[in-house]
Amino acid sequence: MKLTIGFSTCPNDTFIFDALVNKKIDTEGLDFVMFLADVESLNKRAFQAELDITKLSFHAYAYVSEQYQILTAGGALGENNGPLLISKTKIFPDEIAHAKIGIPGKYTTANLLLGVAFPDALNKKEYIFSDIEDAVLSKEVDCGLIIHETRFTYQKKGLKKVLDIGEWWHEKTDTPVPLGCICVKRDLPSYIKQKVERVVKRSVEFAFNNPKESAVFVKKYAQELRDDVIAKHIELYVNNYSYDLGAKGKQAIETLFSEAEKNKIITKIQQDIFLS
Repeated sequence: MKLTIGFSTCPNDTFIFDALVNKKIDTEGLDFVMFLADVESLNKRAFQAELDITKLSFHAYAYVSEQYQILTAGGALGENNGPLLISKTKIFPDEIAHAKIGIPGKYTTANLLLGVAFPDALNKKEYIFSDIEDAVLSKEVDCGLIIHETRFTYQKKGLKKVLDIGEWWHEKTDTPVPLGCICVKRDLPSYIKQKVERVVKRSVEFAFNNPKESAVFVKKYAQELRDDVIAKHIELYVNNYSYDLGAKGKQAIETLFSEAEKNKIITKIQQDIFLS
């Protein structure tokens, strides 16, 4: 059976899915047609349910829960780290509500977390995530919400950390930071969805056991090509939760949705969100 799969060009995703799309593992008869894009583009495609399997921001998932279920494997949860709010000049937390903020997309989890942390910060401008540092440097915005590889490069450009929202989240909830999930269409046959979950988990396991195998594939799509930055990115965002969310990972996700509901950022999700 042929299935479409979408994931981002970021090293954590290409590291995880190299074995799956390049058939380095048993895919149980499934053939995958790969679609790569930045996560906000994937979020918007999910609104049309275009892909059978897709990486999504948890924020976007709240709007497509009727069409997709979350796999327990393949996602990204951060341990005491997450999106960073940065600036060119010193900005204090009590000034953020009045600042113009560059964000990596309306439906990103980063923007959702920003909304939970600073409900009054409403002056936002959307950018592709890799353009936010330059927007801050040129003073198009007062501060920027950065994700992915840019968290490892902003200091070298003379930018300053205002707040690590991942650290803030951990202090608030004592749970990991939900960042992105891998979802499968609800209307696929149950046995196919279970097969997809097994194959994704197998791909994660292969990546863990053979970390150098994906190097060419990862570097082909990385925004930042330095080996040390790529390695740090993978180390930070590919962890035990990528293999299996487990009870703690699921609790973190449910906590995120609960906090977002309290702040009226999303409406209550009615469906069972996890495949298993």
